[in-house]
Amino acid sequence: MKSHGRLKAKPSLRPRELMAEPQVEGVWTARIVTLFPKAFPGILGLSLTGKALAQGLWNLQTIPLREFGVGKHRNVDDTPAGGGAGMVIRADVMDAALREAKQGGPAGPVIYMSPRGRPLTQARARTLAEGPGVTLICGRFEGVDQRVLDAHDVEEVSIGDYVLTGGEIAAQVLIDATVRLIPRVLGNQDSLAEESFSIGNRGLLEHPQYTKPAQWEGREIPEVLLSGNHAAVAAWREAEAERLTKERRPDLWRAWADAAGHHPGQAADMDPAKDRQLSGASDQSRGHREPEKE
Repeated sequence: MKSHGRLKAKPSLRPRELMAEPQVEGVWTARIVTLFPKAFPGILGLSLTGKALAQGLWNLQTIPLREFGVGKHRNVDDTPAGGGAGMVIRADVMDAALREAKQGGPAGPVIYMSPRGRPLTQARARTLAEGPGVTLICGRFEGVDQRVLDAHDVEEVSIGDYVLTGGEIAAQVLIDATVRLIPRVLGNQDSLAEESFSIGNRGLLEHPQYTKPAQWEGREIPEVLLSGNHAAVAAWREAEAERLTKERRPDLWRAWADAAGHHPGQAADMDPAKDRQLSGASDQSRGHREPEKE
């Protein structure tokens, strides 16, 4: 019989779902404020993250924003001050939801998934994984009243320079990137060492991967990978990681070169603005937000 360890009970005025995941005390916890709680666990309930959730290696809690709405229809939004298109989530409604989230005990920082936030990085995910958890705000419409973000010292995080209909998908991205770094979630923790952006890979992109068959449709696995020479394989992988990073992410290449104290190739002479263009990133979207519809 499967054991979830020490289960945690929390008093609440809201009825619990009969099939809700058990909450295990002391493990990494994601609390999600959302208008669409049925969106979770979503993809997080599958594969390794889903298995880890069932095993009680991390907790997932949803706080339905609609339950804190005002009036007969439980409205959560209103027209933007100063005029303009769309609607804005009310400060008092979001405040009530965040206070409910805090009733469950400490769960790390409060993060609002927003295209104007700082980019999510592997380093940030690693830091979050080392903490008690995170409370995530999934925005909708034109966003959230700035006053409640300031009042709760909310951090804004972006998963890219584009706009989504809502923050639920972005929240799942952040949770997935973080949960997989929790010990015992992955079957082989050593696999983390050579991933893109990892410390073991010096923060560079990962080298190409190959497997059987040795020859496929006229394409062969690089001979060095079949040589049995571990030193040569390691050197090839390092060289490929550097090549791919230089070609595809000159911004990362420049940062690595500066940190290493040397400037291979043209890294030292590259323009940061051109780095972003070559790597496919752009700051243009930060000055423009399309309407986010429910």
